[in-house]
Amino acid sequence: MNKSLKLSLIAIFTASLSSSAIAAQEWSYQLEPYAMITSIKGDASIGRVTGADVDVNFDTILDNLESAAMVHFEAHHDSGWGMSFDYGYMDLGGKTHNDNGSSANIEVRQGVLEGLGIYRTKLSNGTLDYFVGFRWWDNDIEVDISVATLQGDGFKRDIKSDWVDPVVGVRWMNNISEQWTFLAQADVGGFGVDSDFTSSVQTGFQYEINELMTLDIKYKATWVDFAEGDEGQPGYFQYDTVTHGPVIGLIFNF
Repeated sequence: MNKSLKLSLIAIFTASLSSSAIAAQEWSYQLEPYAMITSIKGDASIGRVTGADVDVNFDTILDNLESAAMVHFEAHHDSGWGMSFDYGYMDLGGKTHNDNGSSANIEVRQGVLEGLGIYRTKLSNGTLDYFVGFRWWDNDIEVDISVATLQGDGFKRDIKSDWVDPVVGVRWMNNISEQWTFLAQADVGGFGVDSDFTSSVQTGFQYEINELMTLDIKYKATWVDFAEGDEGQPGYFQYDTVTHGPVIGLIFNF
């Protein structure tokens, strides 16, 4: 291989690396593990048991929590386009019994995954994001009731239900100072595709600790109104709740 050809290949390789580096610099990423002081309120129906109140506060969830995971990821391009994913999962288990020997064992596993496409516009003192995407609910509820005064195995029901809702929304971020940023976000969805209605709102503040880390403190509430099957029949499942509470997270910027 002659010298001129070697130099040409080196130049092409160097230019390729430079282009890749420039392209990589056009993207920014955020990864945020977070925790939510969760409360759930509303009503649910399983089979012929309809309209049961769902009113679970944080203490109850904490006492019965078996596992949980919550994480948020975002990627933004200099052109304004971007994407985000958010996943929250809770596995709750509880058992109660009375003096008569009857008992109830309940296992609830709820996962919610959001995937959004984002377009960002820059404002004089912040940003305005428009987004469209989906919210996937994955619920698994097991109920096992044993009544001491009755013969047989008692009442057992295992409901596994998942559905996907389209959502559209907007997020406004306003820079209060060099380190503090105010955030407000809202979306709406469902539209009868799977659930009749879903919506999420959140508002709070972000504090930039340094270029790598940002503290995220806010309040979030998510509503859903879903039903499948025929009311009063064994396969009926209805879930009309709001999951809400304060959120604290640590954003890693890279």
